[in-house]
Amino acid sequence: MNLGSIGALVMHRIRCIAVSAEGGFKINNGPPINGKGPMPSKEVSDTNIEASPPQPTRAGRIETYTELIRQAMRCLENNDKDCVMKLIEELVRNQCHNGRLIGKEVADGVRMVAHKLWLVSDNELRCKLLRTLRELGVTKKWVRGALKINRKELDKKWRTRCNIEWGIRIKRRDIIKRVEDLLRERFGWDEVKMCEELMRFIGIDTEMLRKYGIEPCDWVHAGFDEVYFMGIALSDLYVKFVEINKNKYVNVALNTTNAIDAVFFSLLLPVQRSTVEIWWVDRETGIVGVGYLIVVRADKWGWANYEELIKRIRTLRLEDVPRLIAGAVDGDGSIKYNFTVSRPSIEITACKACRKRVFLDALQEILEKLGIEGKIYETDSDVRLEVYGENAIKLLRFIMPYLRHPLKRLRAKLILMLHDGKIDDDTFAELYNQSKYEDEDDPKRGHAVEALTRAAPQTHTHGERDKVAGRRFNEIKEFLRGKICRYGAIYPPKELLMRSFNDAYNLDYLLNYLREKYLG
Repeated sequence: MNLGSIGALVMHRIRCIAVSAEGGFKINNGPPINGKGPMPSKEVSDTNIEASPPQPTRAGRIETYTELIRQAMRCLENNDKDCVMKLIEELVRNQCHNGRLIGKEVADGVRMVAHKLWLVSDNELRCKLLRTLRELGVTKKWVRGALKINRKELDKKWRTRCNIEWGIRIKRRDIIKRVEDLLRERFGWDEVKMCEELMRFIGIDTEMLRKYGIEPCDWVHAGFDEVYFMGIALSDLYVKFVEINKNKYVNVALNTTNAIDAVFFSLLLPVQRSTVEIWWVDRETGIVGVGYLIVVRADKWGWANYEELIKRIRTLRLEDVPRLIAGAVDGDGSIKYNFTVSRPSIEITACKACRKRVFLDALQEILEKLGIEGKIYETDSDVRLEVYGENAIKLLRFIMPYLRHPLKRLRAKLILMLHDGKIDDDTFAELYNQSKYEDEDDPKRGHAVEALTRAAPQTHTHGERDKVAGRRFNEIKEFLRGKICRYGAIYPPKELLMRSFNDAYNLDYLLNYLREKYLG
């Protein structure tokens, strides 16, 4: 899954988190005053202070909308269909059909009113109802559920009869791919720039590394194959089997809260594009978790059977072993250097009382094929396979070309350069210390969302990435909700732009806007 698609999903989930954290939306319908983008923070803040009326309580809003539903039912009893239509329009404009925003009881009431009107209407009024719902940005899925008609009946019968162009929802990844292509072509964005942005965010000096002949961003082009992923699958994946409609599926997830893994994990899940999940880990500290989830049929997931995987590992060809070890180290492993005793070490950990424990035994066996000694140590909570000293140096030479985790690959390079005399002790310490995880304020820890918003290419087009990274969601969420979220699932891009900005799609304007904002 590319960073473009992920970034769009991240922005969507961030909006949801912001809403849940702050308890609702405050709508500002004023036009943007700075170009055609979101209002700057001062103007938004001033507008909200001066123009926003006191906000009704949730209970008060529910009572108001429940009364509108009662009025609609009375209008139905009096056969006043125009009255019902107007009330449905008012309810939908206030998002009362959306159970996630207003509550299931009110949303079900809106569905009931729409269905009853549908049953007593002639074809002309039915077409009017469909056009109204379409114009208000209601999804076809909601319409089918409320009116109790199937997909074929809506698309083949009523859309044709009523001559309604209900825009096909464009896949987000296709839109993001276009933006990403534009950034590549016109602004020179690529994966290396993504890496450099990530490195700057976590405090790595890429120019200093390059001065010593170390390329910090070659991990974005490192090889990735099935053998490497076997190491990831047996170390860091969360796997759960489920049954859906009598078919067996596998839920596969990679979860993290730290900045590096948030970007690194985005490159790993094969088979299909993953869904990005974002959730609060700790509201007080502001730590947010990021997870990449895919759901596939069990027979399509080749890493589901641990016993079969262990058998495959023990029969690997000698030349395949380094890629497997690299995957395991990138997953639940670590590369360290003990300055006190001047000794490098490589560790791979597993929980003590789980199936992954046997994985360490199999790895220890195949390390012997490379002539490397690994020792297993147990604690009260986990088990570690450790390789240290000259054995670690030998293993690093084998696996370094296949490592994809940015900091683990960097540490491997530095340790080998120190061992080979290419850098002295002081230089090694200065460069290595940049890769250390410090206290809780270290941007490497607990900043997964911020790293994604900086690394993903299309976040440069939002123009508010510092506000996102700083969790200042109030300043952008109203524009997004009022202009984009409401109609993005209904209208094609050109019509959406016209509705949002009263202007047609203009590539020259977009390029000038990006150039002035980021290259000026």
